This record gives sequence, C-alpha cells and structure tokens, in this order.
Amino acid sequence: MSEPLFLRETGGLTFDEIVKLTGASMAEGGAGGRRVVNVAPLDRASPYDITFFDNKNFAAAAAATHAAVCLTRAELVGMLPARTVALVVREPFKAFVQVSRALFPESLRPLSMAPAGATKGAHIDETARLESGATAEPGAFIGAGAEIGSGTVIGANAVIGPGVRIGRDCSIGPTTVVTNALIGDRVIIHPGCKIGQDGFGYVMGGAGHLKVPQVGRVIIQDDVEIGAGTTVDRGAIRDTVIGEGTKIDNLVQVGHNVSIGRHCILVAYTGISGSATLEDFVAMGARAGAVPNVTIGEGSQIAASSNVATDVPPGSRWGGSPAKPMRQWLREIKAVERMVRQKDGAAADE
Repeated sequence: MSEPLFLRETGGLTFDEIVKLTGASMAEGGAGGRRVVNVAPLDRASPYDITFFDNKNFAAAAAATHAAVCLTRAELVGMLPARTVALVVREPFKAFVQVSRALFPESLRPLSMAPAGATKGAHIDETARLESGATAEPGAFIGAGAEIGSGTVIGANAVIGPGVRIGRDCSIGPTTVVTNALIGDRVIIHPGCKIGQDGFGYVMGGAGHLKVPQVGRVIIQDDVEIGAGTTVDRGAIRDTVIGEGTKIDNLVQVGHNVSIGRHCILVAYTGISGSATLEDFVAMGARAGAVPNVTIGEGSQIAASSNVATDVPPGSRWGGSPAKPMRQWLREIKAVERMVRQKDGAAADE
C-alpha cells in the first residue's frame, strides 16, 4: 500500500524568494538560487527542507540538523553546522510560518471533497440562494431562505438552517449545524460544530424548571475560525457576537448573549458563560472559564485552568481559581508552599 503525503504538493521556494518574503539576511555564498520544498523540525530536516532555530535549549538538535536552510537569530548562527545556510531574522518562528504559508497555501483552510460550485447529492431548499461558485457537498442540507456566498463550501452532512446568511469564501465543516446565525466572509468552522442552538436558560423552581425563550441570534464577523466540536449558543435577549479575526480552538463552549471582541484567542475547553463580555485581543488558556456577566478587559490574558469570577481590567494577566492578578496568585502559591515546608519541618523535629 502506498503512503500518501497530505498537503505536500509544492513547487518550493528559492533561498532568494525566502529572503524577500521574510526580510531575512543571508550570509555570502548562501546560494540564493537553491530551492527548498518542505518544512521540518531541526531533528527531522533533510537537505531539501527549511527549519527554524530560536532557542538555545535546542542547540544539540541544531548542531546535528541536515536542513538546507534555517531561520534563526544572529546570536545563534554559530550553533548551526556549515552545511546549513542561516537566514537571520528577528522572529525566526514567525518567519518560518510565513514560509510555510507560501509553500502550502491549501493548508490554510479545509479542502472540499467536491468541485467548486458542485451541489450534487445535497438537499437545497428551492427558496435558498447560492451564489455562483458556492459548493454544497453530498448530504448537506440548506434550509428555506438561506443565503450562501460565492466560494463558500458547505461540508458533507452539514445543516444550514432556514434564513441563515453565510458570506463568501467560508468553510463550513462536515456535520456542522448552523441555525439562527449571520456569518461574515472568510470564516472557517471546522467539523462537528453547533452554532446557534438554544442557550442554556431556565428559571429554577421546586415544581420544575421554566425554560427561558432564546430569541437572539449568533453573529460571526469576518475572518473568524472556530475549531472542531465547539458550540456557540444563540442569544436569549440579545445576540451572541464573535468579533472579526477571533480564533477559537476545539471543544470550546460559548454561552448565550456572550460578546467576544476582535482578534481574541480561546484555547481548547474554554467555557464562556452567558452574558459575559470579552473585549478585543483577549486570550484565554486551555480550560479557562468565565462566569456570567463578567467583563474581561481589552488585551487581557487569562492563564490555563483559571476561573474568572469578577471583572478583569484591560491589559491584565490573571490566573487561578478564582482568578486574580498573576503576581498576587503566584505570591499566594509560594506562601502556601512555604507553609507546607515549615509544617513538614516542624513535624520532622517532633
């Protein structure tokens, strides 16, 4: 059986093209016409690969690498073997990503299993409107009055509910369900997401729990990416909004009425409770959470596994459960460790 290499078809780049793309400087005799066709880590790179080196902790791997070219900082050049051409940049990994994007542009969004504009095998309501070049893969269901922009792909067995609007050049992954939503351009929603279902709202009581009607929408702005298995509840009394450029990892829960600003980062297993607000450029680590109605200020960072229970000022770094300013949290951890050591020492003396 042959062994396929996915997303590896590339014409390659010359060293000169890499220098132009990244703004790197190349030592004399670097043979700018040579070409690389692949990316690889230091310890796996071949003479046809490009790699990067930005941390002295990987000095041993750098010394042994067989990469054709390595993006690195000036102070690290001497740790590379003579066989590898060094390209000096301020941010090696960022430059490496730029090169990777140029080598493998098709990896930047999911590939369709059907030709552009194909709709064979999909169920499309007669009142739905698909612009020229929109694709619906086999098994996809597009409901009444839905509108799908040119270049957008609706994946196999995905469901697009009545009246949903999806912009141009989007990717809606297989088995994803989108209802009660307005989606901008160049949005990527990976497989298995649920967008626009009921928010979780009940008035609790001894005789039972009274369901709160969820009559809002989900609004997803341009250039948002949402990872596989994530759920975004529609609003109850106001819209749930995800701002442009925000990137959401797999298995994240966004509750009803939540407002997420522009260019935020939410890492896997993050949970945002109803009516919480994340201002622009907020980053939340894995398994972080926010209780209802809190506001996390612009540019703030929340450490992994932290629980935000009060408003966070802009530009802050918080951690812990309940979350608090990072320095305070770390001081408290150290204080507890000292108390434990002192107790253990006292117990040993008895």
